[in-house]
Amino acid sequence: MSSVHHRTATVNGHEIFYREAGPTDAPAVVLLHGYPTSSFMFRELIPLLAVDYHVIAPDHLGFGLSAAPGVEEFAYTFDALAELTSGLLDQLGLERYALYVQDYGAPIGWRLALKHPERISALVTQNGNGYEDGFVESFWTDVWAYGANPGPETEPAVRAALSLDAIRWQYLHGVPDPSLVSPDTWEHDVALVSREGNDEIQLALFRDYQNNRPLYPLLHDYLRTSQVPVLAVWGRNDEIFGPAGARAFARDAKDVEVHLINGGHFLLESHLHVVAGYLRGFLGRVLG
Repeated sequence: MSSVHHRTATVNGHEIFYREAGPTDAPAVVLLHGYPTSSFMFRELIPLLAVDYHVIAPDHLGFGLSAAPGVEEFAYTFDALAELTSGLLDQLGLERYALYVQDYGAPIGWRLALKHPERISALVTQNGNGYEDGFVESFWTDVWAYGANPGPETEPAVRAALSLDAIRWQYLHGVPDPSLVSPDTWEHDVALVSREGNDEIQLALFRDYQNNRPLYPLLHDYLRTSQVPVLAVWGRNDEIFGPAGARAFARDAKDVEVHLINGGHFLLESHLHVVAGYLRGFLGRVLG
């Protein structure tokens, strides 16, 4: 089994932590995590992929073990996070790679693909939206309201998403057997989100999330014209990004697989080997 290396790089003056494994001359796979976690979510997937692939999994600025400058020092937007990720991949010399995106990793990944379409060998989305389809209204109403009118009337509802109960819910909702999900997951995330000043970082990204939606038509055009292979592997019981978000990719991608699994938002915690099986089969087919 390939060893996993834990490294940092300085990108535009900011320390970015990343996990790296696998032979550097193998096809590259970049794993982009979601909220409120980090590359920690890929800790068990990385060794399974690294047998055949060069795997890179960074922590976004403000998350995990990357630096977390306050909002007065860094303007947290998805544009800015994508720029840092692009800079890291440039430093690592990755000229072509497959992207695996989940949750927040999706809008960051879409920006990478739109900026350098020639670099993307395949797209894998695991509960990471690229369409208006799939936004579960009961979850997103408060986020849209806060983005449209941030202030004391709209902030409390989204600030509640930073709580232990809300983060634990993200891990356990829709999971048929919650005992499969280690409490280490939410305890790890809560500890990092609870660092002084991190709440304001997360609120800034909640406000900015609405600015991802105008990218979707550009993404759809890219899917149609590039013919990039797409795998959508999704926890079908997710009450953040519903299964319609997975099915939607079949409208535009010409080479597409869609697999709906009886799980929730953080599918790797309960169905690691199911996801890895689909992923390895897909990558083996499209990357050789």
